[in-house]
Amino acid sequence: MGIMLTTSTMDATGTILPLAYAVVDSENDASWKWFFEQFKQAYGERTSMCVVSDRNESILKAISIVYPGVPHYSCVWHIWTNIRANFKKGHLKLNELYFAIAGSYTLDEFNKRMSKIEEIGPHVKSYLYNIGYHRWSRVHATVNRTWTMTSNIAESLNAVTKEGRELPIFDLLEYMRTLLEHWTKEKLLKAKCTFTYLGYKFNKELEKNSTLYQKLRVRASTDHIHTVIDGVKRYIVCLERKKYSCGQFQLDELPCPHALVALRHRNETYENYCSSYYTRESLLRTYEIPVNPLPDESKWNVPQHISDEVVNPPTGEKK
Repeated sequence: MGIMLTTSTMDATGTILPLAYAVVDSENDASWKWFFEQFKQAYGERTSMCVVSDRNESILKAISIVYPGVPHYSCVWHIWTNIRANFKKGHLKLNELYFAIAGSYTLDEFNKRMSKIEEIGPHVKSYLYNIGYHRWSRVHATVNRTWTMTSNIAESLNAVTKEGRELPIFDLLEYMRTLLEHWTKEKLLKAKCTFTYLGYKFNKELEKNSTLYQKLRVRASTDHIHTVIDGVKRYIVCLERKKYSCGQFQLDELPCPHALVALRHRNETYENYCSSYYTRESLLRTYEIPVNPLPDESKWNVPQHISDEVVNPPTGEKK
């Protein structure tokens, strides 16, 4: 009986950061609305914030009421499972192409790949159009969703808490508290042992980009605008606006190989061109507040209005 609702994000190491959780009777409009109301009280509304989830109607309704200005994006994996189930013909050819379209950095890339989808299955293109390109395509998103294309971190959190969700309610809540207590301590220790400017995931991505720029040629037009030649292709990088004609620099908020070669030409380091969320400093701030231990029940200071409340077990047929 009952269900646990969770929301989570990704920290600078690229691992799960649970933000909130609650236990409700069932997953319905009222439960999700209440959950987001409590979440907004604790977390507020932040710049460039967005919500990524499956296409659950109750989540969509709750966000539109509680967070009317915050865009909702659909998990690309959940959309793919629907395509695979509903359009069986040609889905093997569509797999790689669909995920490439969702992750496209420019409109040209997106349109070229979408025309290939139309050749394989015109009904699939119509299905994706009806969902709304802005809901699942990186390049059409109204705020920058960076690497968060799926709700996979939520699924991972569900897998981690599977054992705890079999417990009675009090034991479940204590299970979650001790889990977060352990994670916070462990991640703070790792953050203190990190000596790179960026967290693990993003530093690794930057290192990969650094190996790719060795064969690129660069020519400066102004102090901030550079032409980068990659084989037979040429791209324009604007360091002042942190933009790159192939879209990757501004959408990932991390210098791509073309931006790195322009920075090298200027004898400038990459630090000022990365999102502050990816840094070691951000990681330390994320885990600086500990999850406090719970004292013995005899020491609890329970408000009178809580102790007066009678919570009955849920009604239902015995299985």
